[in-house]
Amino acid sequence: MHRVHVLTTGGTMEKRYVETDGLMQNTESQIPRCLARLRLPETHVTVETLMNKDSLLMDDADRERIAAAAVAAVRQGLPVVVTHGTDTVVESGLAVSAHLPELTLPIVFTGAMTPFGIEGSDAMQNLTEALLATRLMPGGVWLAFHGEVFPIAAVRKDREHSRFVRM
Repeated sequence: MHRVHVLTTGGTMEKRYVETDGLMQNTESQIPRCLARLRLPETHVTVETLMNKDSLLMDDADRERIAAAAVAAVRQGLPVVVTHGTDTVVESGLAVSAHLPELTLPIVFTGAMTPFGIEGSDAMQNLTEALLATRLMPGGVWLAFHGEVFPIAAVRKDREHSRFVRM
């Protein structure tokens, strides 16, 4: 049985349309709904909701909270998936990496360009790929997105093309 600990932080992946406001907002974690749709017969997933924020609103204290939770999971022998907004995912990944320089398990960040539940969303694809990456990647901090896995220190967001690319 493969065990994975998922840390949720919000971002576009978890935004929902709030009819009363007419806006897409982070209101409650959508990751349990995503996971319920996946077939993971040999994988036991635990979920810890840390926050539900747009990543542009995250600060150093939020990144410290993510790092502390990742450290705690790794100390229990669990690889980690962190769902995160795409605008500052690299900054958060680098903060986690600084706390775990000699990592023997993978910590895989992921997110989405389009919210879960919106037609054409990439949320399920990216979450599935991140879960698979915890089985395939060596120790380190990674970003799994659109069929690729990048070392967190060698990736950047290409806003013009709505994707991530190697630096």
